Amino acid sequence: MIRVALPAHLRRLAQLDGEVTLEVQAPVTIDSVLDALEARHPVLCGTIRDHTTRQRRPFLRFFACEEDLSHRPSDKPLPAAVSSGAEPLLVIGAIAGG
Repeated sequence: MIRVALPAHLRRLAQLDGEVTLEVQAPVTIDSVLDALEARHPVLCGTIRDHTTRQRRPFLRFFACEEDLSHRPSDKPLPAAVSSGAEPLLVIGAIAGG
């Protein structure tokens, strides 16, 4: 089971109370996790990734195992701790400002 922690606004949109657990076939990548998340919660389609390009939305970041994964290839396998369910994949809403 893969664990995904979403920011409050996306949890509210998908009517979720906490972390989402998903069954994802290996290799576990950001793309495969988001594909499974959007399949289970279609209302999230287009909120994390652009509909057309499937690229991460600008004000969202991905973290796992205390590492920012936002700029690495989304088809690269996630750390073993995420794949095993020991650690969640965190989707974090970035804050802009000066």
